[in-house]
Amino acid sequence: MTSKPLTELDDFAAALPAAGALLGLDIGDKTIGLAVSDGTRLIASPVDTIRRGKWQNDLRQLLDLIADRSVVGLVAGLPRNMDGSEGPRAQATRQIARNILKAIDLPFLLWDERLSTQAVERAMLEADLSRAKRGEKVDQLAAAYILQGVLDALKQRGPSAGG
Repeated sequence: MTSKPLTELDDFAAALPAAGALLGLDIGDKTIGLAVSDGTRLIASPVDTIRRGKWQNDLRQLLDLIADRSVVGLVAGLPRNMDGSEGPRAQATRQIARNILKAIDLPFLLWDERLSTQAVERAMLEADLSRAKRGEKVDQLAAAYILQGVLDALKQRGPSAGG
């Protein structure tokens, strides 16, 4: 395994066992949205939002969820600029990924998340969810959106994906 997050889907797929849940993270300044896949990696479901505080507390919540859900790999959205470059938020996400990998040895993919939050917010507006409901769900739904993108890409790779 590597202590460095991966950025290529093929490398991530090769590092994964054939089955097992994946955890999606939407890492923000104030929250971390969380989503988990089923063991067969077909569907991503939003599960929780960590309100960021002291890093050790945030990490403990994350590690507890990983253990409870038998997670075998992690996916975090990498917030690139529209031109593909990386700004301060992308660098912060990379640092958090490295910090997580210091605590747990699992394959970790950084996945381009451009427009994921906007897509989720648009869908919630179309569903006529109240502002309060949108605020409380947007991070975990963004994590599910990011994770579903990876699950779909893994499926497109064919039967050798993840094993």
